[in-house]
Amino acid sequence: MSHGPMGNRPSGSRTKLKKGQFTTAILRIVKTSRKYWPWMIIAMILTIGFVVLSLLAPQYLKDLTDALTDPASLQGGIDMGKVAQVCGILLGFYVAIALISYCSSFIMTTVSQRYSQDLRREITAKINRLPLSYFDSHAFGDILSRLTNDIDQIGMSLQQSVAMLLQSTFMLVGVLIAMFATSWQMTLAAMISLPLIILFMAFIIILAQPHFSRRQEALGEIEGIVEENYSGQMVIKCFSAEDRANAVFDKTNKSLKDAMFKAEICGGLMQPINSFISYFAYVAIFVVGGILLASGNGALTLGTISAFTIYVQQFQSPLSQIAQAFDSLQMAAASGIRVFEFLDEKEIDPETDLTPKLLDEDGKLEIDGAVTFDHVRFSYDDTRVIIPDFSAKIRPGMKVAIVGPTGAGKTTMVNLLMRFYDVDSGSIKIDGVSTKEMPRSEVRDIFGMVLQDTWMFEGTVRENIVYNTPDVSEERLRDVIKACHLTHYIRSLPHGLDYVISDTNTISAGQKQLITIARAMVKNAPLMILDEATSNVDTRTEEKIQEAMDRATKGRTSFVIAHRLSTIKNADLILVMRDGNIIEQGTHDQLMAQNGFYASLYNSQFAFE
Repeated sequence: MSHGPMGNRPSGSRTKLKKGQFTTAILRIVKTSRKYWPWMIIAMILTIGFVVLSLLAPQYLKDLTDALTDPASLQGGIDMGKVAQVCGILLGFYVAIALISYCSSFIMTTVSQRYSQDLRREITAKINRLPLSYFDSHAFGDILSRLTNDIDQIGMSLQQSVAMLLQSTFMLVGVLIAMFATSWQMTLAAMISLPLIILFMAFIIILAQPHFSRRQEALGEIEGIVEENYSGQMVIKCFSAEDRANAVFDKTNKSLKDAMFKAEICGGLMQPINSFISYFAYVAIFVVGGILLASGNGALTLGTISAFTIYVQQFQSPLSQIAQAFDSLQMAAASGIRVFEFLDEKEIDPETDLTPKLLDEDGKLEIDGAVTFDHVRFSYDDTRVIIPDFSAKIRPGMKVAIVGPTGAGKTTMVNLLMRFYDVDSGSIKIDGVSTKEMPRSEVRDIFGMVLQDTWMFEGTVRENIVYNTPDVSEERLRDVIKACHLTHYIRSLPHGLDYVISDTNTISAGQKQLITIARAMVKNAPLMILDEATSNVDTRTEEKIQEAMDRATKGRTSFVIAHRLSTIKNADLILVMRDGNIIEQGTHDQLMAQNGFYASLYNSQFAFE
């Protein structure tokens, strides 16, 4: 069943990273994760403790080195008691550092995974609030990519980059203080590499940003192509189009490979070049340290140089980690833009001011089934009007067939009846009440619906038949199964009604169709819509299904979209549509007697049959 102008559906949604979007996306992530801020603060406090212990440890290494290299100690013998004491303190420091690091990492991992879970929950809820028109214009694979790849990337980046930024920033500040306290001369010498590193980091961030964005776009595009190839395998094989499908995939796959390669190359440049630049700092401090040590003023010892070397390493490491954190944040921003773009899509109106209009005192639908189309006008977009002016009055209990050539507006009428789309002007009324004045949930409770395209979910046969219909008795279920001629099929299954339908099971199209028909019959709605409901069954089964559906629709207003006109001879009213208008209406015999458009359609089908 088509819901709109599917020919215009893109293979994937492209998201270009515009100026300011990086900052906007990061701020949005920070804002939407605010319920986890207390845990992040705890992680920050632990990180501060980690930094303090990491900065104190080199001072004890200095004492240890001085104890081992002091000339007086070497002449009188090394004080092993003092050495053991310092080693014990250092061991305690490093054990505490390891535990604090683990606890901080555990908290951030928990936060990132729960935040990702929240985003997945939001997107899933958002899907159910979007209008059908959104799915007519966006590829399934791209939506799936936002739900999986993009959210996973945000969670991974949050886990890595936040902890890394906090730790690196505190470490950088703390190390600078410790370095100046140890030797301001060697500190100034070590700073010669800082401007180069900062300039290089800024250059890499600017260079890498578009590649990270393109990588996420390409992931969405390639998932869309895989989904299309998977669902369209029969058509691809039928037309021997494997080479064409592979060529389209290879083109997008190459684009993804190029984007990932460039993104990783840019990100991978940071560590080796930062390390290269840092060697200049080591050279500078050893030169300055050597001069100070040779001057013999007693303010500098081998232990001081040893501790300072560790500080320089601790100073260089945060710079590299900050660069990596920004690298990770760019990926998070690119993914965040796509996720929040989806979450910001316009939703169906909430209808908070609408209340059910056709419920009795017990909260059950009380409907006669009269349906009125009053000068209905509708278009999917502004380019082409599908239904220019449609009017019809349907009496309660009538079986109405809607026929016409492709593009006449038959399925569009069903979409409007179900309020999948709202009319541009005019109204559709049920028992005199406009569907626009009724909540969508009430409108959809009124109708049972059987589509040409069957839909099954992973679960038992029973669950698929009674889908979202409460309090279905076993007797009612058996009657419906019998009416749909499913009794023999279900008895042949290993566990009968409790047989689990999954992707690994092979169920024929006809069997799926029968199950969906049974689902509609179990719902027992006051009105029924059948969109070529017997298209996937053989002629003999079709006749039986027609009998079952006649019994199911008896006393109910029903709408039948029919392509095979022989199946709607017994309809109470046949509406013949062409270019969105009713050009003929009447019973089968009346329309045949008119020898008009309907008669021409019927005779052309009969001639081919």
